[in-house]
Amino acid sequence: MAISALGALLLTALPAHAQAQPAATPRAKAAATLTNAGFETDGTGTSTPSGWSTYSAGGQNTASFTEAGGYSGSHRLTHWSASAYKVETYQYLTGLTDGNYTLSARVRSSGGQNATYIALRGCGSTEQRTDLPPTANGQWIRLVTSVNVRGGACTISLNSDAHAGEWANFDDLTLTPGATGLSVKGGDVSTLAKNEAFGATYRTADGTSGNALGVLRGAGMNYARLKVWVNPADGYNDKKNVLAMATRIKAQGMKLLVDFHYSDRWADPGQQNKPAAWASHSYSQLRTDVYNHTFDVLNALKAQGTTADMVQIGNETNAGMLWPEGSTDNWTQLAGLLTSGAQAAKAVASSTKVALHLAKGGDNAGTRWWFDQAVARGVPFDVIALSYYGYWHGPLSDLQTNLDDVSARYGKPVLVAETAYAHTLANDDFLANNVSSAGQLPAGYPATPAGQAANLRDVMNVVEAVPGGRGLGIVYWEPAWTAVRGSGWDPQDPASGNAWENQALFGYDDRLLPAAGWFGHR
Repeated sequence: MAISALGALLLTALPAHAQAQPAATPRAKAAATLTNAGFETDGTGTSTPSGWSTYSAGGQNTASFTEAGGYSGSHRLTHWSASAYKVETYQYLTGLTDGNYTLSARVRSSGGQNATYIALRGCGSTEQRTDLPPTANGQWIRLVTSVNVRGGACTISLNSDAHAGEWANFDDLTLTPGATGLSVKGGDVSTLAKNEAFGATYRTADGTSGNALGVLRGAGMNYARLKVWVNPADGYNDKKNVLAMATRIKAQGMKLLVDFHYSDRWADPGQQNKPAAWASHSYSQLRTDVYNHTFDVLNALKAQGTTADMVQIGNETNAGMLWPEGSTDNWTQLAGLLTSGAQAAKAVASSTKVALHLAKGGDNAGTRWWFDQAVARGVPFDVIALSYYGYWHGPLSDLQTNLDDVSARYGKPVLVAETAYAHTLANDDFLANNVSSAGQLPAGYPATPAGQAANLRDVMNVVEAVPGGRGLGIVYWEPAWTAVRGSGWDPQDPASGNAWENQALFGYDDRLLPAAGWFGHR
């Protein structure tokens, strides 16, 4: 891939020492705490910073060096060379109390490497690593990785296996007690029943036929999301269909997220239309409608033994819901509608988590504004849910800024309730796809199975890094919505097509794609 502006700068500003052939470097003396974790001790131009060791099988130790321009201080560690290289910068710790530890680091990367990652290895348990994402405009990302230390020793390891001119930066490392992880590794399977009705088939990665829920569960997916429409024209995604799908989901041992749209069809930032049965209702009646509908669906789920674990009161409600009465132009009324839904959910089961959902993954100012309004009016909620699609909502650094800020500002866990990425730009039906050209793609993530997998991995890594363990996880949007004639986007038009099949987690040969493997890795 092309070298970024920062990469080009590194090419011209490489310290003279980096061109020299290194001598063998002894391993630094072990200690119980990280030494020189911000790479400030030695200044610019040190191939083996104080407290650290460098190893390269090809004698390329000078591909690792300190230079000016840290995240918080004056310096950083850089991996770079004018020729292909493999290098590790590491620090060996002893005297640790056995237990869980988390490594945190600020990183950025050109992308394109064979591998570049932070790792905890030699800790008495399986090595744990987190890959660096390609970062837009030189923005830093915070990553974490956790391990269970047994035997009191562990190695902090920074690795690059790169082509000529590719670079990675590391700074501000910490190793602290405690573990990280994602409790929600989900998928929205709202269209699965309709797809199956029109003949969709699904296979594991090795080609074995199976039902989509079972295949996804086998890959590690532990949560399923279902949208609810009030009276959809095609009969799917209504109460009856949701009850049937919930039974299947719970039978797989998965948890259930119910997503109320409060509409007969799609509700999103551009459309929040009332269901036909409520069209003439006053605001006061709409509050009753929201309560009764929410209670009815959730109580029926509870009665059949499939209580919802989480519920969304509205879908992508950037501009409100049930327009015009529930528009953000009248926040007091919107707050009343949201509160009615939340109260109904808690009346059915106090254990059900209530989420409020915006399509503002990379928009911190917009997310703050919306939730400030909700909090000021006493809207009850447990979870902040955001949609994040890299081709619409900005770079991962913007997502991280938003998740970190709002989780701390409101003291709530955060969930990426929708995300997805293309595994191809080719079309598998007659309807043009939402993502159909290379110009729509964020840098570093080609529309290939590997690019899709890397994008999902990196979104999950950003959520996992939210401080205080407040990153719940992610929900992949419509992983099983493959192209099947009859299972189109418009509930009122049986001939409508699918503009999403190139972002499913099943390929055009019906086989599970590599991205799904990340559900089992976090």
